Amino acid sequence: MSTEPDAALIEQGRKLFARDWQFIWASPSIATLPPMAGLEIAFAGRSNVGKSSLINALTGRNGLARTSHTPGRTQELIFFEVPGKSDLRLVDMPGYGYAKAPKSQVASWTELIHKFLLGRASLARVYVLVDARHGLKDVDLDVLGTLDRSAVSYQIVLTKTDQVKAGELKTVIADTSAMLAKHPAAFPEVLVTSSRTGGGMPELRAAMVRLIEERRR
Repeated sequence: MSTEPDAALIEQGRKLFARDWQFIWASPSIATLPPMAGLEIAFAGRSNVGKSSLINALTGRNGLARTSHTPGRTQELIFFEVPGKSDLRLVDMPGYGYAKAPKSQVASWTELIHKFLLGRASLARVYVLVDARHGLKDVDLDVLGTLDRSAVSYQIVLTKTDQVKAGELKTVIADTSAMLAKHPAAFPEVLVTSSRTGGGMPELRAAMVRLIEERRR
């Protein structure tokens, strides 16, 4: 399911993410979160789903967010913003689910994710990244349930779509859309992206511009 943004939103999104995005904060716990300022947009997803790669592709800065082939590498809430601009922050969240780390540590990260989603007033939207090769899993649905309870707007972003055949991708999009119909806080449009090819990045940027404009009204 997809709606095409207009050229003006695409251009605004390009300009928004062409700015000098920088790392500003890392929070291993709720107690160490930065003070709220402006809007925050967070990226959640299973370990190794491609959150850091997506942030790098969005901003055009390959080294902004650390990427790794090892699940569980991101262990904190990582915040990015443009110096001197407090209108928007990006938040790279620890991956949930499988990770090459002790179970107690994984449980701690998972608790951090859920607490952040439930209690951050400046959080405007969460983009839940789902690997298009695998679709929604039970651990994803647990996070969607937390988002439903917190009434935080969220949207599904399919990643790694360049690695899926067109027919299979169409099925994944349809199945994901059908599942989202059961979740009241979910934004109905499923975004389709590839960090490797840049596919879907203009549309994702435009979606964020639209969100910012809606929150300012």
